[in-house]
Amino acid sequence: MRQYLKMDEWSIIEESFDPSTHEISESIFSIGNGYMGQRANFEEKYSGASLQGSYMAGVYYPDKTRVGWWKNGYPEYFAKVLNSTNWIGIHVLLDGVALDLAQCEVKAFVRELNMKEGYLSRRFTAVMEDGKELRVETVRFVSMKRHEIGAIRYAVTPLNFSGMITFVPYLDGDVKNKDSNYEEKFWLEVEKNAGPERSYLTLKTKKLDFHVTSVMSFDVTKNGTALELQPVLVENEKYVSSEVSFETAKDETLTLYKYVANVTSRDHGLGQLVEAGTAALSAAKSAGFDVLLQEQADAWAEKWKGSDIIIEGDVSAQQGIRFNIFQLNQTYTGEDDRLNIGPKGFTGEKYGGSTYWDTEAYCVPFYLSTADSSIARNLLIYRYKHLEKAKENARKLGFTKGALYPMVTMNGEECHNEWEITFEEIHRNGAIAYAIYNYVNYTGDKAYLGQYGLEVLAEISRFWEERVNFSKEKGKYVMLGVTGPNEYENNVNNNWYTNRIAVWTLEYTLEVLEELSKHEPARYKELVEKLGLREEETSKWKDIIANMYYPLDNERGVFLQQDGFLDKELVPVKELAPEHLPLNQNWSWDRILRSCYIKQADVLQGLYFLGDRYDLETKKRNFDFYEPLTVHESSLSPCVHSILACELGYQEKAYEMYLRTARLDLDNYNNDTEDGCHTTSMAGTWMAVIQGFAGLRVHNNELVLRPFVPSHWMSFSFKVMFRGSRLQVNVTEDSIIVANETETPAAIRIYDQSYTVGAMGEVRSKKSSMTV
Repeated sequence: MRQYLKMDEWSIIEESFDPSTHEISESIFSIGNGYMGQRANFEEKYSGASLQGSYMAGVYYPDKTRVGWWKNGYPEYFAKVLNSTNWIGIHVLLDGVALDLAQCEVKAFVRELNMKEGYLSRRFTAVMEDGKELRVETVRFVSMKRHEIGAIRYAVTPLNFSGMITFVPYLDGDVKNKDSNYEEKFWLEVEKNAGPERSYLTLKTKKLDFHVTSVMSFDVTKNGTALELQPVLVENEKYVSSEVSFETAKDETLTLYKYVANVTSRDHGLGQLVEAGTAALSAAKSAGFDVLLQEQADAWAEKWKGSDIIIEGDVSAQQGIRFNIFQLNQTYTGEDDRLNIGPKGFTGEKYGGSTYWDTEAYCVPFYLSTADSSIARNLLIYRYKHLEKAKENARKLGFTKGALYPMVTMNGEECHNEWEITFEEIHRNGAIAYAIYNYVNYTGDKAYLGQYGLEVLAEISRFWEERVNFSKEKGKYVMLGVTGPNEYENNVNNNWYTNRIAVWTLEYTLEVLEELSKHEPARYKELVEKLGLREEETSKWKDIIANMYYPLDNERGVFLQQDGFLDKELVPVKELAPEHLPLNQNWSWDRILRSCYIKQADVLQGLYFLGDRYDLETKKRNFDFYEPLTVHESSLSPCVHSILACELGYQEKAYEMYLRTARLDLDNYNNDTEDGCHTTSMAGTWMAVIQGFAGLRVHNNELVLRPFVPSHWMSFSFKVMFRGSRLQVNVTEDSIIVANETETPAAIRIYDQSYTVGAMGEVRSKKSSMTV
């Protein structure tokens, strides 16, 4: 791990160009707007190592599963977010010689991701082989207001020569995914046109028939004066470009403004793509680059208004949390309930860009607290719409009833091709059930249960009913052959977390049934008939609840991760030589599976989710036992440990884990940031601050706060939405101030005292005392 980025509260800044870290920077400096996004590839030619990536949300490809053998129930494909048309490209030539940062000397290089205003910029001086020096300054963004629009300002200034400078803006659809099987390309050309006013390129996927049209136009100025363009137009396979050349004197600045509209068949009819793209492009170009850039700043100001976290006294932590919030806000906006959140967002291809349980377990809390409740609701509706597919997934594995939500999906169908995940990591079902509870508990939107929630809960409960079996030897229900959250152990029996979250789901489903029968009897009757629920089923659920087996170590007083865990040699991570870490890059899989080492929170995941069911002493015993054995080689691990450490009063451990999750990608902790950023774990970073250091929970319709200020900070503040109120919370070493920015009163509890923060009101607390 080498820290090469400058510490700054609002920006990510790289102050020199190093090809060895370029692919890492391509991930970190990625931009997006929920509709599309791209890695921080260079506009000009770059012949060095690079992972080119431009992505359109919801556009994917079912790449054939590639395994050495086949098992019944295996998915037939692995869904991949597609590297689509490279729309940012601008070839630059100096007297006919291409500008290529891999082939010239690069001086005064600065790359900046301005998170406050939502744009990516670069400036540098290129020294060509013949000694010509060219200063380059670029700004680009994808619009948060006009979601189909991307814009680039590309300015060049000859510093020691006069000569012919050529710009070649282009659209290139002849692209492929780095992880494609057998180097297969996924796109076919539909139509193209290179024109003097605009050019366009339409591609379609070889399967599923997604169509994407990119429409391009550009202007050029010299020292701010518009130039007349007479472009040389080029059309090749999956490629269009326009070439313009200008005699340019020393110190004159030539600036190209490139505007692109990217539209897809998800939103427009197949025969309307060029027209729709042209209309969006024309409106954007008429507004002009400066107006678009101001719109971008205004849109991001609104985003930050509801989601910013301010940390005083720790620039590293401040930069880390804002980077995570920025990536979350540009990955998912909640405006389209057909979309979800991929583990890499718009920053890379790894994991296929598909939906995992990460969304329900880690992302839902962020959107619940920082945006209108409809945003989180759409994440839940996404799963409701996939319920029939989840039932199909269960049937494919031989179950006669119930729903098994996929580990990996784009359309509700399982598309993960590792058997120990596809067949065994079934705890994902519990995360989806928990997200329903979390949403209703936080928002108070109990209507959701009758509208959508109960159907999902009932089908998940039916799956658990059939997945367990009764052990005569133990006299208990058991769960055999599973993989828990700790993926460094596969095919285990009675993973504590899986057994516990299954029982919790059954308990919650029964609670919802009772709630509906009392308060919505007509809807209750309708749903019981629709689902075909029988008393024998609910009786069986109650029997499972009462008689589930949980592995325990009575001597230590801890829940065992699974049967046989104590057969392992228990050697703490701190006793491993540094060269062994990370294990997944240095040990064989066989050695990892036989070891005691834990990839991410497993038992502790359950204690985090179900924290109101266990006392502090129980949490402490389990934390003290499992954390020393945890290598945190999943990006989802440090945040859970940070939250629990806060609750237990382990303030230094909490801070250590927070900083690890906050700067996971910025500092490349796991040596894998070049593949893309860990977008869903970024929501865990937010959780570490809000649920950890601020101690935020919701109990009995109150927003509960139990904050403390880490010793590395002077203070911190944040905003949360809660049932129509937006609350500004400021925490210092000796006081807590909660201000209501809305007309809607909010019920809160600080430590152990309950209060109402009135319309535009304020509450002040000094530890246990409170003044209003």
